[in-house]
Amino acid sequence: MKAVRYHSYGDSDVLVLEEAEQPKAGPGRVVLKVAGAAFNPVDTAIRSGGFQQIAPVAFPHTPGIDASGVITEIGEGVAGWNLGDAVIANLPMSAPGPSAEYVAAPADALAAAPKSIPLADASALPATGLTAWQGLFEHANLQAGQRLLVNGAGGGVGGLAVQLAKRAGAEVTATASARSADRVEAAGADRIVDYTAVPVAEALEGERFDAVFHLVYATPEEVERLVGLVADGGVFVTTTGPAPEGVGRGVRAAQMFMHSDAAKLAELAALVDAGELTVDVAERLPLAELPSVHDRAAAGGLAGKTVLVP
Repeated sequence: MKAVRYHSYGDSDVLVLEEAEQPKAGPGRVVLKVAGAAFNPVDTAIRSGGFQQIAPVAFPHTPGIDASGVITEIGEGVAGWNLGDAVIANLPMSAPGPSAEYVAAPADALAAAPKSIPLADASALPATGLTAWQGLFEHANLQAGQRLLVNGAGGGVGGLAVQLAKRAGAEVTATASARSADRVEAAGADRIVDYTAVPVAEALEGERFDAVFHLVYATPEEVERLVGLVADGGVFVTTTGPAPEGVGRGVRAAQMFMHSDAAKLAELAALVDAGELTVDVAERLPLAELPSVHDRAAAGGLAGKTVLVP
């Protein structure tokens, strides 16, 4: 089969489209014929070696953590799934990923793919949907009527976070550049702040939010100013770096790490089919384009979700 792999940590030029052995379904696992492999920013950190302590990989390694596809082989001990089932999965970071024609996946990571969108596009849901849900409801405990700031709403996680927060009855302020503003508005944001025009903390000076969901890289000084926007007793949740300590005012600050949750992923897929959640895919590209996707991501040139299609 064709697969993008790398044989050592490094820059994007280590990514090579080459022939690889097709995986087999071991006990508790299935093999998927890949329909889509969504790119996530963490893919670049794993490839560069930045996650060696957290998720060391065996070389050669096939990148990616989010897959959609059709089950073609079922391993011993797997129940509840059949050949031909269309599924989505969030895969372990250190496992061979879906940037290939076939991928092996743990059966307990699978959820039925939403039927109302193309199967390739469904690969854009797992990591982004789970991160958005867990950040808002497991970490921030967001409630109806609360004020939420989503800092970085133009990305995949941010767009879903806006939708989920509005569905929960929150009032949502979102930050986005002009290129993402229409998409964020369509997601339901009550207000959009263009961070390229005025720094977010300056644009919102004097305002307070029950929760701030921080999804972009920032300096410690910028983070400190953003934490200042949290109301007394509120919460600051970040996905991009250590949470500040000793904030005071009863403010809780937490750094979150997404965890795989097949049951919640199935619920999110059901929301897509019910028309209550939209998966926005900005572009679909062949596997051979993966190195350029990594380069564009590093340069801040991606807007929305990119899906690689074998």
